Amino acid sequence: MKQDHPKINFGKTGVLVINLGTPDSTGWLDIRKYLKEFLSDRRVIEVNPVIWQVILNLFILTFRPSKTAKAYKEIWMKEENMSPLLYYTKRQAEKISKNIDDENVIIDFAMRYGNPSIKSKIKKLHDEGCEKLTILPLYPQYAAATTATVCDEVYRTLMNMRWQPSLKVVPHYESDNLYIDALVNSINRKLESIDWKPDLIIASYHGIPKKYFDKGDPYHCYCHKTTRLITEKFNTIDIKTTFQSRFGPEAWLQPYTDKTLEQLPKEGKKNILTICPGFSSDCVETLEEILIQGKESFLESGGENFDMIPCLNDNEDHIKLLTSLIQRNT
Repeated sequence: MKQDHPKINFGKTGVLVINLGTPDSTGWLDIRKYLKEFLSDRRVIEVNPVIWQVILNLFILTFRPSKTAKAYKEIWMKEENMSPLLYYTKRQAEKISKNIDDENVIIDFAMRYGNPSIKSKIKKLHDEGCEKLTILPLYPQYAAATTATVCDEVYRTLMNMRWQPSLKVVPHYESDNLYIDALVNSINRKLESIDWKPDLIIASYHGIPKKYFDKGDPYHCYCHKTTRLITEKFNTIDIKTTFQSRFGPEAWLQPYTDKTLEQLPKEGKKNILTICPGFSSDCVETLEEILIQGKESFLESGGENFDMIPCLNDNEDHIKLLTSLIQRNT
């Protein structure tokens, strides 16, 4: 007697665009849940896990959620009821899908921390018949605490799957011509919209602890490479690389963005434009840390004009770049 075989979807290629993550809301519990997942990642915090979990649960997760919630409330998109990072990542996936327009390719997005999770989206793509999977981490400059931890979570998910899809991971793209051109175009658009000339452009990248660099993480070099390539195509205003968002008492990559912004007016540089090339979407680190806090401290230190160039977000240049990266790796 012939047994009925369950219906199996097949023949599709899934593409998962992955960003860092976001809390589900600005509520204290949602912020705490998000921070716990993020700060429990051993690639993010390379400290003895037993000691770190005591510090994390007794101290950091008691006090930090309130401060983080305040920052998110400053930039939360109330009409959409989501963070800018989630909004733009979703838009990127939608626009890439329209660009590729292939019924056998399914474009989706996920977050490394928070929702929608990598695990849930890989399962969804598998259920839709994706026998091939392309992962695009939205980090132009590779770092173990970003790109590598995305790969870790993808591999953990695949380890528990009986029928695994074939896998490709899009590599870092800090020097891709389309990426550099998109950044230069974004600078030019901003310059056309303001009525003052910057004395300097600050290229602010997310920092990592210096000890990660000393252990061999290439992130620092990739950031400087991006700035150099931007400068080669845009050489009318000096561009300085700095690093933001440090956490804890240990040394991080320098120079620090916040300290640089406080010092610049004393050096006679009172008109500053900032750009954050390492962030694919505007988020709490760009909108609250740079455009709100950074601007405030710069002006209080004697600065006169300050503005930030938006991240590439879902603009046409960025979608062209992301589409090209995917097409080269599927």
